[in-house]
Amino acid sequence: MRLYLDSSTIVYCLESALPFRQKALARVTQAEGIAGGMLLTSRLSRLECRVKPLRDGNTTLLAIYDEFFTRGSLRVIEIGPGIVERATELRVRYGLKTPDAIHVATAIEEHADAFLTGDRDLRRCGEVAVEVL
Repeated sequence: MRLYLDSSTIVYCLESALPFRQKALARVTQAEGIAGGMLLTSRLSRLECRVKPLRDGNTTLLAIYDEFFTRGSLRVIEIGPGIVERATELRVRYGLKTPDAIHVATAIEEHADAFLTGDRDLRRCGEVAVEVL
């Protein structure tokens, strides 16, 4: 199982109140528990998740994010030319915002089995199985 996490899902896992946090963590734990299970995310997620703790001077939350991004089951994908080209096509086809297009393109390019998000609008992307929390 290759489960793609966008930044909203990571925020749900680390910061949100119930029931979103529980639901996100349960899905992440389930994917990690499958033999060969892997979590995927874009380098963009690291940027998006770390801005608020850095701006607020919240070193505790920043350390929690830094630890999450170094977990063994998580693969952080760099934004290369193939992802940029795919993201451009997705922006045109679905009218996605650039960050969303990069996340979806990364999931597609990395052959994710599912894309976990809090954004209902991403369900219209048929190229990857989108699961909305």
